[in-house]
Amino acid sequence: MLTKKKSVTEVRKKIAVLCRTILRAAWFSASTLILFSSAQYDKQGFAPNRARHKKRPMQGWILYRDKITAPEIASNAIDRLMESAEANGVSLKVVRPEQIDLVVNAPQPNQIGLDGDLVPLPDFIIPRTGAATSYLALSAIRHLEHLGVYCLNSAAAIAASRDKLAQMQLLAQAGLPVPRTMLAQFPVNLATVQQNIGIPAVVKTVSGSKGSGVYLCRTSAELEEVMMLIESVNRQAAVILQAFVEYSLGRDVRVLTLGDQAIAAMERRAAGSGFKANFSRGGDVLPFEITPEVAQLAVAVAKVFGLDIAGVDLLFDKNGFLICEVNSAPGFQGLEKASGMDVPKAVYDFLRCKI
Repeated sequence: MLTKKKSVTEVRKKIAVLCRTILRAAWFSASTLILFSSAQYDKQGFAPNRARHKKRPMQGWILYRDKITAPEIASNAIDRLMESAEANGVSLKVVRPEQIDLVVNAPQPNQIGLDGDLVPLPDFIIPRTGAATSYLALSAIRHLEHLGVYCLNSAAAIAASRDKLAQMQLLAQAGLPVPRTMLAQFPVNLATVQQNIGIPAVVKTVSGSKGSGVYLCRTSAELEEVMMLIESVNRQAAVILQAFVEYSLGRDVRVLTLGDQAIAAMERRAAGSGFKANFSRGGDVLPFEITPEVAQLAVAVAKVFGLDIAGVDLLFDKNGFLICEVNSAPGFQGLEKASGMDVPKAVYDFLRCKI
């Protein structure tokens, strides 16, 4: 009888050991399956946030200028981004800075006030304010950044690049090639200008785009006249004087950078015998091959300012290129025409990687 009980006990022990072994094996198999599935999931490029993008479009805002500085929305770039959004899996709308409630340390996570109502934060914003970025617009961009929204470009990058004198100072400090530039101080000393800049000279306002606020003075008398006129209107006007680059008269190169790549370029030529080559002012655009030299220079310029997207304007020079200026909200109508590049698609592909 004792032997029988002992046998039963031993059998039960063996069964218990076997059950524990089976349970451990089952747990190990399940864990392995989970790990394997996760590895396959990531290997295929469908990380959890990307999976959400497959279920719903990326939600984005284009931040345009406030109504005081731009009563009407007139931008080919905005039109192209809007019309291409749905086909690229993006839900997009245009928002002005004054529509956004800038409340620091607000209690509602992942939400923001828009026109007085709480709405979900967008996945990204594309500021289209450029050189005309107001304090309100810059504050709105910075606020959204602090809330974790990706901004193409950042507030710091836009602020650093909207002043043309500051551009030249930062680029020269980085050892990049720029024309000789000086800040005009009224009354202007023509002898000082002649000594440091030379004649002809280019007169520029420190803020402006699409060729506005730029004038070529071909003689000392013409420069004196223009500067006296500016002084009579506003003695505190912020104006720079820049050396005229003869090799680039009526032509330049615009390079579009996105991240650390130069993705498109064009040569711009002024209409007739004009000085300004801007496409928006009637100039012609031609395809331009992005050489390693041009790509390296353009990307280096964008990196100086921390710009994820930039329009870099280069002047032809006898020894290569000089940097004319950089734009944080570049237009791309001419670029698309000259290069055949689908810029909105490239932008949305880049955004998808960033968020």
